[in-house]
Amino acid sequence: MQLPLEVDRESSLNLQTQVFEQIRGMILAGQLRSGQRLPGSRHLCQQLQVSRITITLALARLADEGYIETARSVGTFVSREIPEQALHALQTDLEHKKPTGTPAHDRSRLPKIRSHTLVNELAHRIAIDFWVGRPDPRSFPLRTWTRLTNKRLLSAGSALTEYRDPTGVPELRQAIADHLRPARGIIAEPEQIIITGGCQEALNLVCRMLMSPGTHAIVESPGYAGASYLFESFGANLHHIEVDEKGLEVAQLPDVTNAVAYVTPSHQYPMGCTLPLDRRLELLAWAVKTDSYIVEDDYDSDFRYVGSPLAALKALDSANRVFYVGTFSKCLGAGLRLGYVVVPPELMPAARRYKALTNNGQPWLEQAVLADFMNTGGYARHLRKIRQHYLGKRDALLQALGSAFGDGTTIGAEAGMHMVWRTPDHLPAAPEIITRALNCGVGVYDLSPRSAVIAPTRPDVERYLIFGYSSLSEKQIATGIERLADAVQNKTRAEDAHESSVCRA
Repeated sequence: MQLPLEVDRESSLNLQTQVFEQIRGMILAGQLRSGQRLPGSRHLCQQLQVSRITITLALARLADEGYIETARSVGTFVSREIPEQALHALQTDLEHKKPTGTPAHDRSRLPKIRSHTLVNELAHRIAIDFWVGRPDPRSFPLRTWTRLTNKRLLSAGSALTEYRDPTGVPELRQAIADHLRPARGIIAEPEQIIITGGCQEALNLVCRMLMSPGTHAIVESPGYAGASYLFESFGANLHHIEVDEKGLEVAQLPDVTNAVAYVTPSHQYPMGCTLPLDRRLELLAWAVKTDSYIVEDDYDSDFRYVGSPLAALKALDSANRVFYVGTFSKCLGAGLRLGYVVVPPELMPAARRYKALTNNGQPWLEQAVLADFMNTGGYARHLRKIRQHYLGKRDALLQALGSAFGDGTTIGAEAGMHMVWRTPDHLPAAPEIITRALNCGVGVYDLSPRSAVIAPTRPDVERYLIFGYSSLSEKQIATGIERLADAVQNKTRAEDAHESSVCRA
């Protein structure tokens, strides 16, 4: 370790005192912590170009005054206990040096930005957690990933030490383009694809290109909080369009121009419905008519359990009005921080420049390994495997809810990694169920913390619960719903009995 020390040979203080004062100041300021090892005297001599006796005398004075201590044959360390009078002297000195009349920083000038969280702060209290959007950690292809990583490292050359194309590793962009053609019906050149740090960075990239204060932004209601809060941070004028059993009510789109519409048509977040073909075509026609762009977030389209998926909105986009956003966070893991955006061709030069300004590209190794995983067929096999696993988990959840409660309506169970359950009317409202579930170690969630906005005109908003099932085993799902039923129904029966006794009295 090299300390930021300097000596001034023109100073009235001798060199020994200068070294002493600087190290003492670093200790008192907390730059050197108690117990931290100091560089040896020989190293300090070479660094400062002073004699060894100068350093030896400075260190001896620090030791005499209790700032450092030396262990023979081990080294020199900052003392465990700093002299109290020295700390008092430092505080007094700082107060004397404090400038007077300096105004405090005006925090009111900082923009008020709302943000969502993808981390469950209550996870430590929960044994069985139906948190949304997490893949099963046991499903990660660790053995294959390790082999591919080691192979890439052995042949990395300068790839780990040089800057590369900010839009991403060419092999990965090509692999994504090859995957999208059959899987989502999207014909896109690799040059249209930018690798991002998940879908949130892709949304940021689109916002930097298209949004400024006052831009009209259309969002689903209820919808993904991360998109709405991001648009707010750019000063956009938000239009919340309600979602019905078919998805976005396209007929309610505002008569504005140069807007940006954010949609999740394949598996609407959070309600889970799929936007039908007629509404997709109507949405695309609106974008052309109003000179607007659409951001299609296809976050979990790889998991379809009933029938064949509709082609992506981007596959129908003959006018190049759609940004298609995809992520590997749901099928592999959020820890990789890999996603992508397919950009309309005429906007790609600007998108590349904005990406370079953001971070000059994602880490090379993860991109290269993912490209190999896709090109060797491992990714397709992985998707088939976890699709079957998630189908079993979904069925286990449907069966458990039916056995425990008998009624209630499930929404969005045809696809994805979560479903929404409209609770029976005789059960308490969603916030009360959440509290009771938490008390028995089960995490279930309503729309509010996971959605940007709920239409105030919706009278049944507190009757919806979201169940993420992909990260749990089938046994955990059954046990969790059993505990939930005990916590909700037993207490409800006790409350009904109490009310009956009060009425009889």
